[in-house]
Amino acid sequence: MIVLPVHNEVLEYLAKRKLVKKFEKQIRMLESNIFHPSLETELLEPKHLRFWSFRVNKKYRAIFIFREKNVIEIIDVNNHYR
Repeated sequence: MIVLPVHNEVLEYLAKRKLVKKFEKQIRMLESNIFHPSLETELLEPKHLRFWSFRVNKKYRAIFIFREKNVIEIIDVNNHYR
């Protein structure tokens, strides 16, 4: 799996919450196995929009889309409980 470079706004969000190292670890896992159990990858509702998410930690999730078959773009990281 190829992960496109993350937007600066997302990187700033991660840095403010001290999540950069955890996020990088999860990205490495995502690149090797997109459905690794600790990522808890899921297709979000409504499913026809094809937005996916994976776990950064217990509180935060990253939202992504497939640009091509094996290329994903992370479009947001947010608090899962808000």
